[in-house]
Amino acid sequence: MMKRETTLYIVKTLFLGILFFLGGQVNAQDEFILIKNGSFEDNPHKGGDNYSGIRQWYDCGRLNFPYETPPDIHPGKSGKGFWDNNIGPSEGETYLGMVTRENDSWESVSQRLTQPLLEGQCYSLQLDLCQSPKYVSRAKKLNGSLSSDLSNFTQPIVLRVWGGGSMCGQKQLLAESLPINHGNWKTYDYRFEAKNNLKYITVEAFYKTPVLFPYNGHLLIDNLSDIKIIPCPEESFAGVAYPVPDKTIAEVVPSHKRNRVKPVKKKPRVKKEPNDEVAATTNTSATSTNIKSRPSQKKKILAELDRKNLRKGQTINIEKLFFEADTSAINQESYPVLEEVYAFLNENRDVIVEIGGHTNNIPDHDYCDDLSMQRAREVANFLVNRGIPLQRVQYKGYGKRKPLVSNKTSMGRKKNQRVEIKILSMDS
Repeated sequence: MMKRETTLYIVKTLFLGILFFLGGQVNAQDEFILIKNGSFEDNPHKGGDNYSGIRQWYDCGRLNFPYETPPDIHPGKSGKGFWDNNIGPSEGETYLGMVTRENDSWESVSQRLTQPLLEGQCYSLQLDLCQSPKYVSRAKKLNGSLSSDLSNFTQPIVLRVWGGGSMCGQKQLLAESLPINHGNWKTYDYRFEAKNNLKYITVEAFYKTPVLFPYNGHLLIDNLSDIKIIPCPEESFAGVAYPVPDKTIAEVVPSHKRNRVKPVKKKPRVKKEPNDEVAATTNTSATSTNIKSRPSQKKKILAELDRKNLRKGQTINIEKLFFEADTSAINQESYPVLEEVYAFLNENRDVIVEIGGHTNNIPDHDYCDDLSMQRAREVANFLVNRGIPLQRVQYKGYGKRKPLVSNKTSMGRKKNQRVEIKILSMDS
């Protein structure tokens, strides 16, 4: 009798132990979805005819561009990479390099997830990105022949992350980065909600859109984290991945990876001189929408962007909007305020606006008209590309015809050089 009770006790203990072990495993898996070879460790090689692939990753580019070469695996620690690129790895021994090309082709890689992303669930992942000062190669033409001239593939491009139901599938664009134009590794935080059940993930290099003509660009990718399940915010994610401030990737990846993660070095903050800022004015305006995907931004830039204070015909200056000097290229520092404008229009879907560009009085009328129109169009395109219907966003360049103050001083000229939102309708 005693022997039987002992046997039952042992069996019961083993059974409970197995349940406890399995429960722990399930919880661990439920919290993180593992990414295989997220640091792109492999034998260094250029993409080419003898391409052997990347461990755990599938090359998507040749599905659509049969003449093009696949991505590169750079050696990093050897001190000399491919295409005049000498950037060291962010983590591990090697890392991935991907390009866009002026012949309207681009590169991407994909893998099947260990668990599917579930519809209605929210997730986050992080990865390290940078751009080399040099990435010199010959581009291929549409017929597959090589160009005779070397090109430096250094125009900034973005990294998109897709979810799909098949390898390389693009069922949902989960998020994309800002254009990558920095030569040091920065960690970018992607946060998103799955709108469908997604079994595959695809990492894609792509042009900064909207774009009139495709161009040669590249980015470098390393240290892709596992996908973490997170609570969904009250408002939808903005869809743009921002650099992570004062945080290393080790804070969000599971413990089994932390022993090989190097902290991202914090760079001293350099105060940027706004030499071409679209200046703030005291025009009446309206408020804000919390951008949950950028928690570091606590105070709203457009603090008055509030529907209850708006009226038809009202003009609102877009503060903290920066362009490269004498161009329509929007600086990265402008994305937070543009995300606020997008969030407002996304929440107030009956509002129709005009984006108006203005300049100071120094150049001639033709130049001012063209520059102001291009800047207004660039802002409008940003909003449309984020998902605001085209019919709700008009744009116009006013040149130097509507100054707010005198152009006799540099401060006055700075105030007159601006982009504004005009409320055309609130009951569309």
